[in-house]
Amino acid sequence: MNILLLGSGGREHALSWKLAQSPLLDKLYGAPGNPGIADHAQIVGLDLTDHAAVVTFCEGHRIGLVVVGPEAPLVDGLSDSLRTAGFSVFGPSRVAAQLEGSKGFTKDLCTRANIPTAGYVRASSLQEARATLARFGAPVVIKADGLAAGKGVVVAMTMAEAEAAVDDMFDGAFGAAGAEVVIEEFMTGEEASFFALTDGATIVPFGSAQDHKRVGDGDTGPNTGGMGAYSPARVLTPELEAETLARIIGPTVKTMADEGMPYSGVLYAGLMLTEQGPKLIEYNARFGDPECQVLLMRFEGDLVELLLACADNKLSSIEPPRFSADVAMTVVMAAEGYPGTPKKGGRIDHIPAAEVGGAKVFHAGTTLSGDGILSASGGRVLNVTAKGPTVKAARDTAYAAVDAISFPEGFCRRDIGWREIEREESQG
Repeated sequence: MNILLLGSGGREHALSWKLAQSPLLDKLYGAPGNPGIADHAQIVGLDLTDHAAVVTFCEGHRIGLVVVGPEAPLVDGLSDSLRTAGFSVFGPSRVAAQLEGSKGFTKDLCTRANIPTAGYVRASSLQEARATLARFGAPVVIKADGLAAGKGVVVAMTMAEAEAAVDDMFDGAFGAAGAEVVIEEFMTGEEASFFALTDGATIVPFGSAQDHKRVGDGDTGPNTGGMGAYSPARVLTPELEAETLARIIGPTVKTMADEGMPYSGVLYAGLMLTEQGPKLIEYNARFGDPECQVLLMRFEGDLVELLLACADNKLSSIEPPRFSADVAMTVVMAAEGYPGTPKKGGRIDHIPAAEVGGAKVFHAGTTLSGDGILSASGGRVLNVTAKGPTVKAARDTAYAAVDAISFPEGFCRRDIGWREIEREESQG
């Protein structure tokens, strides 16, 4: 089978690495790809906003499955264009992708389906937002309604921070994404991520992870797209996973189907584990980045078989996903200045040496020059990923690999997995 993988980040490099291991694969194409994806796929210069061009490519190359990695093409409806042309697609429709494309859409769905989440108000003007803040008080959470590359969320601990956040959003700090905002009550607890695959009827759990959003050690500094993650998130116990499926994932899939917008693909639930049980923070309509990297390091099955079954409404007919008992951890190496204005062009060397000890380095924001020099081209540049029997063991292998890489203009957090390592050590 020929497969087209869409996207260019670390998530897509991990997907290409795993897809390439399937005996069902004949030829893998990647668009627009990156130097890491090029190790597993033929890179294609497609513009993902040009739906007709993508369809024409699929027709000309006998594509049997299209895997959509990032959220923007899903929200833009590319999967609809491909399905209309007769192709199997892993990824939700445009209307279903609103679960990520609009925070307000998701919060309203939670109200209709009685899904536990933070109390909220949608505001479409600065005046309305400021009046809402006065009612909520601080601390409070302010979210840009639309897609903002993981950065459109402000947890304001004071009213001054909250007012500055809504001022920035309505002043265009996040472009069209901030034309409307969602203001939420502040929830207390530990965060975790839960993943499930669904074809609109059958739901299959696909593991858990814990991301680290703040840029600095000790969870300090501004939010980012994610500075590292580990899987599984053992704080999300089997009992809490069952509650998440019963009270959050299941009602979401049923409500979407009942309302004529069935959801097909991966459903990524960001959770807050509160004293009242798991509550939904937000949904993503694709694999997390960098959570995808740790999930696929642990996944032991055939990814092509699984994603195709999801795309073709046949999830109920295949075996459930199998995962290694090991822990996987990924550490993000970012460019100086991230998440503000990252410095591009920094040279990167010694990736093969970093992988000698069993780590895998996924390319997230890199470019390869004609003379073979690898350099940074984005904010998050590399995802250095490793496995081990414990979080500490996975961490030690991952950071040894980080230290083997030469990237003078890069940086990383040095405390990924700190909560779970503290729990491991306290339990002896």
